[in-house]
Order: sequence, then structure tokens, then C-alpha cells
Amino acid sequence: MNPAPPTGLVFDVQRFSVHDGPGIRTTVFLKGCPLACRWCHNPEGMRTAPEILVTPDRCIACGACVDACPHGLPSGIDGGWAEPKERCEACGLCADACPTGARRLAGWAMTVEGLVDQATRDRVFYEQSGGGVTFSGGEPLSQAEFVFACLESLSELGVHTAVDTCGLVDREVLLRAAGLADLFLFDIKHADEVSHAEWVGAPNDRILANLEALAAVHTAIWVRIPVIPGANDDTENLRRTAALAASLPGILQVSLLPYHELGEDKRERVGVPGTTFRAQSPAADRMRDIATIFEEAGLLTVIGG
Repeated sequence: MNPAPPTGLVFDVQRFSVHDGPGIRTTVFLKGCPLACRWCHNPEGMRTAPEILVTPDRCIACGACVDACPHGLPSGIDGGWAEPKERCEACGLCADACPTGARRLAGWAMTVEGLVDQATRDRVFYEQSGGGVTFSGGEPLSQAEFVFACLESLSELGVHTAVDTCGLVDREVLLRAAGLADLFLFDIKHADEVSHAEWVGAPNDRILANLEALAAVHTAIWVRIPVIPGANDDTENLRRTAALAASLPGILQVSLLPYHELGEDKRERVGVPGTTFRAQSPAADRMRDIATIFEEAGLLTVIGG
């Protein structure tokens, strides 16, 4: 008997994305992440199970969610999460019934066939722009078999693929993905092992070793660096990061991603422990100065993307 095809737990499918690789892309966001970055802008991707996100200021207290819930849980809807969260099964019926989008389901199952069918609807835009499909998260390789199957199917159709990874995955998984994906977006959060553990919940030794192993076998890697004021934007760390990237083959560019405040509200709504963080987005001239550090190391450097 053939094994059942893998399914993925997805929390968003973003069409017409221009920030997750070249051209116009569809970005698939998968649940589950081994890190806990304090500044995470996709905190609904951390956990490995579906969950309901609530935006209280959109709630009009119509009661549609109460009627839809099999348990009648959202009894005090004005305040957002009035029901005991531990009793919520995250079935999504309340989100389906909400007329204002105050409730949203983050996490639903998708088949490989369903994902590929959805992603290839925009194939004409990929072909015209040099785009394709990017798997992100969370950490997409935490759902490795699903991602592998999607990459294989998209490759057979001639669709460009990219994997956006934090790097904290098994080496065998990463190298298998290297044989399937056209491009890697590899995140470096901090060059210092102790500071890395302090800010994102795990040391960086395995991550940097994985980057070195990937660069030895793959010729298309974009190093992505979130620029987080007060966490990793000091000159010493930036120079160390630039030297690391410049020492490796296969690094086509460095993408500097300025911190933005849009995730702060989401982190509060999701309620992920340890992710409370607030800062101002770095100024444009500061980002330009940071880019110069990487350019002086001989690296093609872009701000954003």
C-alpha cells in the first residue's frame, strides 16, 4: 500500500508578493518554528497547531461567532478572547462566520495537489516577472516532506522555487531541499552565539554550520538579515556578519530587512510568551550606512526583499 501523500499546515498564502525572492511570487507560510525571535513579525507561525487570531477593535458584538461555535465559547466577544483558549478547538467556524474579520484562523491543512493548483494560477505573472513560489513560515522545513513534495511538483511544471529558512533544521533535511529548490533565502539573526540565544531562544552554531554546508552545494543563496534596533544593529556584529557572508561561495546577495512595527500588535494578539518587543524602524540613512558595511565586504546588498 502506498503511503498517503503529505499534507501541510499553512497559515497564509500570499499572492503577488515582491519581498520573498525575485519577481512576482506566491509565498506559502507554514506553521511551526524552532526559534522564538522576540521581534517575530509572523508569531502565528510559531506554534505547530491551528489557532484563532482575534482583533478586538473589529468586533461589532453581533454574536455570529457564538452561534457558529459548537461550544458557544466566545461569550464576551467585545474583549476579544473572552472564552477559555484551552477549550477552543481552532475549528475556524467562528472565523468563517465573523462578518468583519475580527477572527481569523491561522493554520489549515493543504494537500500538495491543492497547494500547487492554487500557486500555479498566477504562473503567467511568474513567467513575465521572473517570479515563482516561496515557502516561508514559521520554518517551512519543519514540515519537510510536504515542502519536498511541493518543490518536486512545481519543478516538474517549470516553476521557480525558493525556501526561506532560519537554518535551524537537520542537515540532511537542508541538503535534500538544496537538491530541489532553485533559491534559498537564509536568515542570519546575529553573528554572536550568546547574543543569538538571548534574542531568539537558541544558539547559532548549528545554523551557521548549516549555512556553510548549504553554500558548499548550492549556488543561489540570498542571506537575509533582519535589522533590529538594539538587538543586532551594532557595527561590530554587522561587520562580523558581513565577513561571514563574504567568506562563503554561493551567496548572490544580502538582503537587509529593516524592523517594522506591524508585528507588535500581532504578537500581543497571539500571546506567544517571550516575544514582547518594541522598537522604532531604523531610519533610511541608518539602513544606507549598514548597507555600506556589506558592500565594502564585496557583497551585492539590497535594502528590503
